[in-house]
Amino acid sequence: MKFVILNGSPKGNESVTMQYILYIKKKHPEHEYVILNVAQMINKLETKQEKLLEVIQELKNADGIVWGFPVYVMLVCSQYKRFIELIFDRGFEELFNGKYTTVLSTSIHFYDHTAQNYIHGICDDLKMKYFGFFAADSWDLLYPDRRKNWLFFFEKFINMINTNQPTSIYHQSLTNREFHYEPKQLVNESDKIDTRGKKVLVLSEDTNNLTNLGRMVNTFKKSFLDNIELININEIDIVGPCIGCTKCGYNHECIYKDKDEFTDFWTKKVMLADILIFAGNIQDRFLSSRWKLVYDRAFFNNHTPTIIDKQLGYIISGPLSQIPNLREILQAHVEYQDSNFLGFITDEFGTSEEIDGLLYNFGKLAVEYSLANFIKPRTFLGEAAMKVFRDDVYGRNRFVFLADHEYYESHGVYNTFPQNDERAKKLNEKLIPLMKIDKVRNRMDLKQEFLRPFKKLLESPNK
Repeated sequence: MKFVILNGSPKGNESVTMQYILYIKKKHPEHEYVILNVAQMINKLETKQEKLLEVIQELKNADGIVWGFPVYVMLVCSQYKRFIELIFDRGFEELFNGKYTTVLSTSIHFYDHTAQNYIHGICDDLKMKYFGFFAADSWDLLYPDRRKNWLFFFEKFINMINTNQPTSIYHQSLTNREFHYEPKQLVNESDKIDTRGKKVLVLSEDTNNLTNLGRMVNTFKKSFLDNIELININEIDIVGPCIGCTKCGYNHECIYKDKDEFTDFWTKKVMLADILIFAGNIQDRFLSSRWKLVYDRAFFNNHTPTIIDKQLGYIISGPLSQIPNLREILQAHVEYQDSNFLGFITDEFGTSEEIDGLLYNFGKLAVEYSLANFIKPRTFLGEAAMKVFRDDVYGRNRFVFLADHEYYESHGVYNTFPQNDERAKKLNEKLIPLMKIDKVRNRMDLKQEFLRPFKKLLESPNK
């Protein structure tokens, strides 16, 4: 049997992810394994048709296809994303139809589920026979029980192919709305939004007035009295994608720092803005690979937030409501950056007039929130994210991400460990012995005890 592994790591054969494949090869040498480093060689695949056709030929002859990748900022890396775009752009979808497939990811379990969801959706769009996913911790292969699990999982995949078992479809095909957004209402000069000194920055992959997204961002810009800044992300000088070298872990300096303008752009434009609007077109089940490139390159600050205390919202063109996974990713990204999630404005619903009003109110509310320094409490999306980062940086990956560790120490991130909660410790020392006494516990009205501090607050005239 022939297995083709689509390697989504920029490190190619030197990736941790591929060690899992090599282990399967060691245990089942009777099969053929072809590892295609499509992320590492994306430039050649995009510019040299013969290289892409070599990949296609291998895929044609595959009995099973494995999508293997490390998780990069809640998804796959931008290079892998671009490879997926090439499949659709060059019309190779039919090649994948009916092929058995499985998905392997490696990570610290930081939003690996959203990366898995994304690839699952792509597999369904390609009409593949999706077996399932294996979301490994980067170090799982070194533990006997976890290694055994991976081997068992892959053997079940082999058996599914051998026995030609049926599979289920989970994701419906996306339906794009046939709609031409045309701004209808020109905001009067007297009604335009005064930023009152707040810096507003709009990052968009399209600023052309011939597209819905371009018209939306330009309408948004015209809603302001001040001249807010609108930057097309395709015009930022970016010489290369993140290659996963982790050299930035020591001092938060990217290897591209003096080779392109991205670091300066992020630190002097994005990080200094008060209000950020990210605007993009949906391409397959995410934004474009260009946007993914921006997210990946911004990770030179690793696990430390860089856009703190900002208002951040999205203007999206495309079927956003049909991709809850994308909505979760974008909201989570705002929350774990310690900023305020403004929400989404899309062209998916509403008339042009209604979208005009939504864009105007979006800007107005962003300024009001910014002036009030309003940041909503994190949901699970942001709270869990920072706890995963905190634990991993404090523990096994501290030596790699020393700059993160120093930031976490100086900014009190480690103070959120539950054993550091002095109030909780004193409360438990006092109440746990009492809770172990049957008579006391049975007489205690826990509902009222929980409400006691709130009653004090509500009855106080000065709070």
